[in-house]
Amino acid sequence: MSTTSQKHRDFVAEPMGDKSVTALSGIGETLGRKLEDQGFDKAYTVLGQFLLLRKDTELFVEWLKDATGANTRQATSCAQCMKEWCDAFL
Repeated sequence: MSTTSQKHRDFVAEPMGDKSVTALSGIGETLGRKLEDQGFDKAYTVLGQFLLLRKDTELFVEWLKDATGANTRQATSCAQCMKEWCDAFL
């Protein structure tokens, strides 16, 4: 079992609402800015991409790396965050 950050646990503990993209696990200011520049300004827009990729974490990791230059650890952290949020709320 991998350990998750406090940011991750906070995110998956409640509905997403209008949270900023930087609320996502693995997404800091720099990656957040890159996502915002592409129109992914809110966490729910990134969730939309995750859902378009049929909740496939591998595809999502590749997309996030291509879109932002995220490293594997950051992208995997975000993907796991999305997956757990979906498991809890969808």
